[in-house]
This record gives sequence, C-alpha cells and structure tokens, in this order.
Amino acid sequence: MRVGRYLANDVIGHTGAVTLVLLAIFITGRFVKYLAQAATGELAADILLPIMFYRLPGFLELLLPLGLFIGILMAYGRLYVESEMVILSACGLGPLRLAALTLLPAFLVTAIVATLALYLTPIGAQRAEQLLRAPSAMQGLQLVGEGRFQAWGGGDGISYAKRIDEENGLLERVFLYEEQTENDGEGGGVSLTVAQRGEVVRRSDLGARYLELQEGVRYTGVIGRADFSVVEFERFGQRLPDLQVNKRRDEVDGKPTLDLLDSSSSEERAALHWRLSLAVMVPIVALLALSLSKTNHRRGRYLQLAPALLVHLCYLLLLASARTRAAEGEGDVEQLWLIHGGFALLAALLLFWPSLRQVSKH
Repeated sequence: MRVGRYLANDVIGHTGAVTLVLLAIFITGRFVKYLAQAATGELAADILLPIMFYRLPGFLELLLPLGLFIGILMAYGRLYVESEMVILSACGLGPLRLAALTLLPAFLVTAIVATLALYLTPIGAQRAEQLLRAPSAMQGLQLVGEGRFQAWGGGDGISYAKRIDEENGLLERVFLYEEQTENDGEGGGVSLTVAQRGEVVRRSDLGARYLELQEGVRYTGVIGRADFSVVEFERFGQRLPDLQVNKRRDEVDGKPTLDLLDSSSSEERAALHWRLSLAVMVPIVALLALSLSKTNHRRGRYLQLAPALLVHLCYLLLLASARTRAAEGEGDVEQLWLIHGGFALLAALLLFWPSLRQVSKH
C-alpha cells in the first residue's frame, strides 16, 4: 500500500503540474487568437472571457490524458535514473504489479475525463454557442464600431455608428463604405451609405444577416468618374459577411450525451464514440507511458520524451481522423475501437517484451 501511495502521489503530482503548464500555454494561444478575431470584428470583445470559460472543459478533456502521459514518463523516469525502480523490482514488484499500481491514478483521471467529455464539455459548448448567437455577438454588431471606424470583409468595407444599443441591436447615425468590382473585373467601384438609424436582422430562411438601414442616402460609383448615382431611401438592406464564428463549433458538440445515444446520424454517432474514446484512451496511454518510461543513468530521464510524445500524437491523430471519416459517412465508428485495441496491444507488448524475451531464451 505504501508503494502504491508513493507511486500514485508522484504520478498525480507530475500530472497536475504538466497539465497546468499545458493549459496555460493552450489558453494563452487561444486567447490571442480570439483577441485577433475581436480586433478584426469577427468576435465581440465582451464575450472573450465567458467563451474561454465555457471552452475550458473541452481543453481539459484533451490535455489531461497528455498530462498523465507526460507525468508518468517524468515520474517513472526519475525512479529509473535514481535506481529506485531497480530496488522495487528486486523487492518483487514485477511489470504486472507495476501496471496495476499505475492504473490506480489513471482510473482517477479517466473518471475526470469521462465527466468532462460526457457532461461538462457539451454544456460548455452549448453555452458558448448561445453567447455567439446573442444579438450583440452573433448578429453582426461587432462589425460596426461604436464611435470608431471598423474595418471588415478583409479590409474591403468600413463601418461606423455613433451609438449602438447592444440589448436590442439598434444603431444610430450609421456610415458604411464598401469597395465593389465592376463587371469587367476591374476595381475602383465604391458605395457610400449614410443612414439615421439601423438594425441588424437575421433571415433564418436564407441563412444570412442584414443590416437594415432607415432614412438614408446611398452613393454608388467609380473613383475618378463624375457619374456617381445618388439614391435616397426609407429602408435599405445591406448584407453582412458571414462570420467564421458560425463554423467554429458544430452544433452536435453542444448536444447532451443522452440525446446522442439513440441517434442514427453518422455525425452524432461519431461524436458519441469520440466522447467515449477520450475516457478509454486514458488507461491505454498510461500503460504506454509506463512501457516507454524505462531508462537508465546514461540515457537520462528525458531521452524517452520525444519518441513517446510521437506515439501519443499518432494515437490522437488516428482517433481524430477516424472520427472525421465516421462523421462524413466514409467509415464506421468501429474504427475508433480498433485503434484503441491496437494501441492497447502495443502497450502490452512493450510492457511484457523483456519478460517474453527471457522466457524464449530459456
């Protein structure tokens, strides 16, 4: 029991430290990406932190298995380098017993990952989607800057609004500038629109969003020519460009797991088996890390990290590829479980290969 507690504490300590470092790096990179999208008007700035919070379970469900994998490599690598593993082996701690002790903290991480993947991550994805569909975030108000000129459409358009009421989506004193292309493919065409009021409306039947302007004037023409057309209007609709935010998370990721159980959709079945795979993956990567952690004084405790991480990366990429094929109808969800079986067999062979070699010699 004392040996098991000692190993479990060492593994959990390294796992926690590695996961926190990975989480900090991952969150920083994602936050920088969201800030860039907010700066270009693709995402409302006031929902950045809530979005990060709701995405946190989705980050952890992927980082925890990797943190456990690296944690076991570092913890057991230290034991091998400091000859503690040799002493434990001399005291009768064989590969099977060591694997059983390693799976104890691995099952704890499995329970956490299962809770995240099956329950918390869908809730977070659903809440994040609701934020993105809110009037101030999803209907395009972020493309119109309040009291400042805001570029959108890759720099081809510029917008301005003196005042924006984010609760009901009303705008006052709106200015729009948009570059246009002539029929012969040459540039130079521009349109200027000035309106007293505006409102962003969403046409669900067309899958598009429009900035509906009221009481304004629209100027259209080609720069350098004197034949600009001037149109006064009471009501005018300007289509807003589609945001990449709409494609960031598929709706199936926000569906509760229970709703996916009886689904016949290939995409939803792939999502269900992916969530289960994340939990099943944890004990397998724990055994892989145990098998790949063997080292000695000369090689050091960090020599095995690079090839071990390559194995883990291949495992995760194969699972993700199998999910994509299953979701698109090009494969079946059984492919995910074949991958699990293959890597579980690899872990067993690596773990018991020295013993099998000794038996074959005798």
